[in-house]
Parts: sequence; structure tokens; C-alpha cells
Amino acid sequence: MGSALLLDFANWSTILACSVLKVPQGAAVLAAKSARGISLESLVLELSGFLVCLRYMSYYDYPLPTYVEYPIIIIQDVILLLFVLHYSGKMKHALSYTVMFVAGWYLMTLQKWIIDLAMNMSTLVSTASKYAQLKYLWQTRDSGQVSALTWGIAVYTCATRIFTTLMTTNDIAVLVRFIVMLALNLWVIATILHYRKTAKKTD
Repeated sequence: MGSALLLDFANWSTILACSVLKVPQGAAVLAAKSARGISLESLVLELSGFLVCLRYMSYYDYPLPTYVEYPIIIIQDVILLLFVLHYSGKMKHALSYTVMFVAGWYLMTLQKWIIDLAMNMSTLVSTASKYAQLKYLWQTRDSGQVSALTWGIAVYTCATRIFTTLMTTNDIAVLVRFIVMLALNLWVIATILHYRKTAKKTD
């Protein structure tokens, strides 16, 4: 009984956290009218990884509470991507990104091996996403409008999803993904806070 309650709490707290995951980041961009510090490459790769995970878990008919946050995050990521494209003066790329994401969504389920390969590759894609953000921060030495709160929420959701995966599907591919994402999200937060502290000292 205790385990069931804990699982329910982990599932629903994750969904609740993900419902506002990108809000602090979007609010920061809108308030500053600038996407400074945010890597466009990282955002596109992250969105790709989320789309693959949603497609994979729905394809294998996983329990809905274990992945229902993905559509919520994807909508937020799309909105954030549009903000970043707008404030970076790259809005003309929106159509090509849309075509790429829609085509990928349909191609993934043409064959079972494609969706399985895509899921395994999504960990590499999401790792590349975090690395792209880290690299951008290292190069600029400026965390700009990057929201530490958004990344902190991402750390929590990765931790809860490690637990829910172990308690339900025990899917190794999904488990490895969340463990890697947890470690990288922590690294990004540490980097953001480091450069924010450095900027304050400079001021």
C-alpha cells in the first residue's frame, strides 16, 4: 500500500512539476525580450528527445501516468522555441523545424526496429542537447536568461522518473536515459549558478 501511494505521488508530482517546467524560462525570456544564454541547438535537440520518448511509450502502451507529462513539456518547448527564434531573429527557420519534427514523428513507427533504435538514440540526442547548452555557457561565460529553476525542476522530474520506471516497466533504455539526464541537468545547474555568481562579483 505504501509503495502504491509513493508511486502515485511520484507520478502526479512529476506531472504537476512538468506542467510549469518551462514557465520560469519562458517568463525570463519575455521579461528580458532576449534569448541571451539559451542555446537554440540545445532546445531543438531536447525537443527531439521528448518527441521520441512520447512516441516510444505510447507505441508500447505504457501506463499513461508514467509519460503523460511529455505532451505538456513538448507544448511548452515549442512555445519556448518560438520565443527563442523570435528574439534571435531566426523565425524563418520555424517552418523547417516543423517539417522535420512532423516527418520524424510518423517515420518512427513504420517499423518496430526504428522506434527501438530511436529510443536508444534519444539518450544520445538528449545528452547532446545538454552538452550544447553547457558548451554555450562555457563559451559565453554568461548564463544570461537561462533559468536555474527550470533546470532544477528537470532534476526533480528525472529523479522521480527513475523511481517510477523501476516500480513499473523497468525498461533499461528508459532508465538509462533518466539517469544520464539527471547527472547532466545537475551539471547545467552548477554551471548556471557558477556564472551567475561570477557576474555578480564582476558587478
